[in-house]
Amino acid sequence: MKPTTRLRQLIADPEILVAPGAYDGITARLIEQAGFAALYMTGAGTSASFGLPDYGLLTMTEMVGNAARITAAAGSLPLIADGDTGYGTELNVVRMVQEHERAGTAGIHIEDQVSPKRCGHLDGKELVSTQEFLAKIRAAVATRRDPDFVIIARTDARSVAGFDESIRRANAALKAGADVAFVESPQTLEEVRMVPQRVDGLCLLNIVWGGKTPQVDLREAQLMGYSIAILPGLLLKAVYGACDAALAELKETHRHPRPLFDGNVRDGFRRFGADQWDALRSRFRDPPAPAAE
Repeated sequence: MKPTTRLRQLIADPEILVAPGAYDGITARLIEQAGFAALYMTGAGTSASFGLPDYGLLTMTEMVGNAARITAAAGSLPLIADGDTGYGTELNVVRMVQEHERAGTAGIHIEDQVSPKRCGHLDGKELVSTQEFLAKIRAAVATRRDPDFVIIARTDARSVAGFDESIRRANAALKAGADVAFVESPQTLEEVRMVPQRVDGLCLLNIVWGGKTPQVDLREAQLMGYSIAILPGLLLKAVYGACDAALAELKETHRHPRPLFDGNVRDGFRRFGADQWDALRSRFRDPPAPAAE
């Protein structure tokens, strides 16, 4: 089954689709091995992997290239990718959708911030006009070759123009052809509840630790009516903490700290397919003897 078709099925399922954030092949493989059904390419995490903040500093080529690496590592899991602002006008959106489809991405979200954008849970954001936002959504929908490729419309209007405007923009984007609405950073639990009630279509919830949106149990989010929940920083922040602790212990003790993953070298390689690669080596180096005539 195509990843795009699988993503469509998962979104339509009554159970909420939980997509943890990946930013490289390691995190993609770990999400797959943990048994999740889909994953999300975090823009903030991708930026951090370049040593940069989530200020819209990466190019479309860099973001799509990372998506291709993640899809290659994630097996059959469908990937939802951060498409930022589309990297320009609706013409740039056309090229972005083409490139993401070539990369094997199953869906993208496009937002209504001006470029360069900022992380959705930071202050100081600015919006493009509704007309410009909808032009980008229409361009994305018209460009996709695979009708199952999922277009998600993200609006950051809540933090700039208020909750009502974010709902208005979300519904306008759905009428323009978007498959899912992503109202970024609702700021109270009541607003989180109201999004699926006031949006005329499928809704995505972004769960960010330390962000503007209150923390919500995923089971409660499902009851509220959300179809997708993404957790962009889940693994990224876990890595921050684990690395800080290991480096601090090394400086203090002058000895290799006991890692959280306590397997040996071979165990680590197995997490990334060493056994399958070894089988290929044996297959090509030691071919079976030809049958006797």
